[in-house]
Amino acid sequence: MHQHTPEVKLLVKAIRRMSEDLSAAMREDPAATSKMLVALTYPGVHAVWAYRIAHAMWVRGPVLRPWARVLSQLARFFTGIEIHPGATIGRRFFIDHGMGVVIGETAVVGNDVLMYHQVTLGGRSRGQFKRHPTVGNRVLLGAGAKLIGPITVGDDVKIGANALVVDDVAPGEVVVGIPGKKRIGDVVA
Repeated sequence: MHQHTPEVKLLVKAIRRMSEDLSAAMREDPAATSKMLVALTYPGVHAVWAYRIAHAMWVRGPVLRPWARVLSQLARFFTGIEIHPGATIGRRFFIDHGMGVVIGETAVVGNDVLMYHQVTLGGRSRGQFKRHPTVGNRVLLGAGAKLIGPITVGDDVKIGANALVVDDVAPGEVVVGIPGKKRIGDVVA
């Protein structure tokens, strides 16, 4: 039996992840008509792919970190989407439209997250500690939503457009407004 080199295994894994990202875009965006078109024209996908390369460099240690930052800034220049290479982002992450998205260094994003344009996962303090949000799995982040500080957003949460979220959000909740409030049916609590 033929054994693959570590490089070949890494390439196969990268291709599978890229395919998952394309499938996520096809699933989440009704305007997506083909994986080829998504791969060629969706800046949210391009930013995620650049992030994945930059993150792989970032976690390999201090020697590659400046180059990871250079790559992340090039991606920002070309896509309008800023993802710090130190952030941790799960699988099948899709940024729809994307312009103005900012994801900070200590942010953590789960699997199957859908994010619209102008979303910020930002900090509210300085220092070398956890200062950005942790977002669970299957979360929807509406256009312009701002999640600020080391908060935790549970699985299956929906954050409304332009909501400002500065406190933890329990799984399954819907949050709207400034500041973000839990929505119960048609009533904001």
